[in-house]
Amino acid sequence: MRNDLTIYDKVADSWWSDDIRWVRTLKNLVPGRLAWFDRQIDWQGIDVLDLGCAGGFMAEALADRGARVTGIDPAEGAIHAARAHARAQGLRIGYDVGVGEALPYDAACFDAVVCVDVLEHVADLHRVMSQVARVLRPGGLFLFDTINRNPLARLATITVAEDLLRLLPRGTHDPGKFIKLAELRAAVQGAGLVPGPITGLGPRGINRRLDLTFGPLPLTAILYMGTARKPASKARK
Repeated sequence: MRNDLTIYDKVADSWWSDDIRWVRTLKNLVPGRLAWFDRQIDWQGIDVLDLGCAGGFMAEALADRGARVTGIDPAEGAIHAARAHARAQGLRIGYDVGVGEALPYDAACFDAVVCVDVLEHVADLHRVMSQVARVLRPGGLFLFDTINRNPLARLATITVAEDLLRLLPRGTHDPGKFIKLAELRAAVQGAGLVPGPITGLGPRGINRRLDLTFGPLPLTAILYMGTARKPASKARK
């Protein structure tokens, strides 16, 4: 089975334990993403949606930066884990069960939407992008990462990461759902957003547990991060 989204519920009870290597890999990706995202936006005091939040790694990092965070994910068990951990940490994060194709929020209610390790899993990319554009306020920013679609990306993420190193469970990804840069740019523009900068994302080192650490890279052939902005409302004459 490919694109197996049940993996998040299966490990929900251990999400914050650091006992599962592939979950630690997801956690280790957060600082690498934020090393670049933090240069694109000031999180302090803004309303942010973490779309595909799983157990809350990114949501809590954003809350620690002063954002008012809402997280949403279809994995109900992961959402329960996220809620419990946020309460234990004294963080006020709202968590909902749902999918990107049908966001249960009013139009123009978020200053930013963050969507990491998600777009390569969704059922309908264009519908998700339409929903992102709908819930963003004018001038709001969409920040994302995803996996490129080409033989190198398939080798790195499926053959190496899943099958050989077991950095992710086998079946996590369907390489047919990977997204070429041009395809994502077209989906972004089709939703009425303006594409922004793009950079790569990948391994930058190894920590004391012999887990990979991550950060921005110039190579976009495997993982890439980017932004897109909702145009600001035109001033009345």
